[in-house]
Amino acid sequence: MFRITNIALAAALMSASTSAFAPASFGVARNLVSNTDVAAPAFTFNTNSMQLFMADEEAEAASPGKSKLVRKPESNVEITLTAPGAATQAAYDKACAEVSKTISIPGFRKGAKIPPAVIENVLAAKGGKRHVLKAQAIQALLNQLLEPAIKEEHNLEPIGQPSLMGNADDLAEIYTPGEPLEMVVSCDVWPDIAWKNIEGQEKPYFGLKAAYSRKPFNQARLEQAMKDLAERYAVTAPAPDGKELEMGDACIVDMQGYMAGEDGTSKAEALPDAASGDDVEIVLGDGRYMTGLVEGLVGAKVGETKTVYVSFPVGLRDKTLAGKSAVFDVTVKEASTRTVPVIDDELANTIRPGLNAEGLKDELKKAVDEQDSGDWTDNRNNGLAKALAGVMDVDVPDTLVTNQSREKYAQMMAEFRTGGMEDEEIKKLITPENFIKYKDIQKPDIVDDFKTSMATDEIARLENIEVPSYQIDEQMEAVKKEANGEDLGDENMLRGKIESTIMRRLVFDFLAEHAEMDVTFEDDSFDDDLMEKLSRESLEREEKEAAEAAAAEDVQA
Repeated sequence: MFRITNIALAAALMSASTSAFAPASFGVARNLVSNTDVAAPAFTFNTNSMQLFMADEEAEAASPGKSKLVRKPESNVEITLTAPGAATQAAYDKACAEVSKTISIPGFRKGAKIPPAVIENVLAAKGGKRHVLKAQAIQALLNQLLEPAIKEEHNLEPIGQPSLMGNADDLAEIYTPGEPLEMVVSCDVWPDIAWKNIEGQEKPYFGLKAAYSRKPFNQARLEQAMKDLAERYAVTAPAPDGKELEMGDACIVDMQGYMAGEDGTSKAEALPDAASGDDVEIVLGDGRYMTGLVEGLVGAKVGETKTVYVSFPVGLRDKTLAGKSAVFDVTVKEASTRTVPVIDDELANTIRPGLNAEGLKDELKKAVDEQDSGDWTDNRNNGLAKALAGVMDVDVPDTLVTNQSREKYAQMMAEFRTGGMEDEEIKKLITPENFIKYKDIQKPDIVDDFKTSMATDEIARLENIEVPSYQIDEQMEAVKKEANGEDLGDENMLRGKIESTIMRRLVFDFLAEHAEMDVTFEDDSFDDDLMEKLSRESLEREEKEAAEAAAAEDVQA
């Protein structure tokens, strides 16, 4: 029995894939994706490494010439590099010098200049491959020539590992130091953003067609929100002498509370000071306070003390009082009448200069809808994302598809383990053939996700959509609080992910405002016919079970 460690699982997945690219993230801006996100390439980009070992005239001779670039599908390019004769000679001489420092050959002191043929023979005798020196020289040439060709000459951003086209041994075979050498390299590059031409639309991402389902708008919540807002702007005036309090009025009271006795009306021990108090303002309205308080004050006058019987809410934070009954002696000290305004243009302008009643109601409606948005926003955004990917004309590099497939594949294996699958069985699943099949299945979704990520970043740039810093700060605090002291890793990276998530949401909100959305409202009404049917079937089942039990008792008797 053995246990697959995370490292072993990762290594197995690396060997199962068709290339050695490390995972990359779609959820970050393009300028945050660097070569550090991928595994070290077979030849690293270092344009100065060769020149450090050359005289000035040698470095000048080794400078790269113009390369040829051919674009291939899936954002791949093939670049033909031509190393001048001076460069091939310098690279070969450098390889000889470096290798001669690492081996001992009878007749030559260590570090001495050794003929290349002698070095090759010694290495071959020790089991090395042929053309070791030429292979090392080719490596150095690629290190020097490739990056400036891709980045400077062709203004492209490489992704993942470049690979030498053809057989390396064949290239070494034709390599003649001092003669020009032509090398062809394949490399995935970051794709350019391109939009399809959409007839009749001001911008290609306007008028997206998407469908989703959601619950009906909560009209009752909107009406309550409008009522609550109007209540905040109520105008108060001293009540006439002798006026009895009624619903909608306000009063200032002193309250002394006691726990209710067993009979529910007598006074037991006094309540804590926090549950009583002087100069307490009470607005007589439904659902504002503990049950019974407002009802007990209706009809009271200034100067009167009324005994009020209440029940504390079950969900009260103070669990010693939650759900308990209490008795209050309430003395009314002041009374006021309240006039609640209607929501009109005058009130709206008071709330915010320039705002009218229609705009205020629209804002309230949007705010209320956002409270329920968690139930349907994902459905809406998924529909928009698919439509958005459809208007992108972008080739997605295979490197990124492979990276994302590997991440998903590893996650699936981890879920198998969590589900109780034995490690031996998991190991059997991690094969090149299985990975390739999985990658083919996942590719369409990965391509769409990548296109959507590129599109949202670009739309945010074009439309100047920015995430307010306070929103990021609020989310950071919420994440830290939820983590409860757990290490969250690099805080800057976490902040970047949070910003990216909020930005994506803001972009989708923007797109929804300019989209053609086909919304299906789910019917959440109570189905009387269905409930009657279920009830009838349940009754029949119980009667059948009772009859079978009675028959069994008769048999036993």
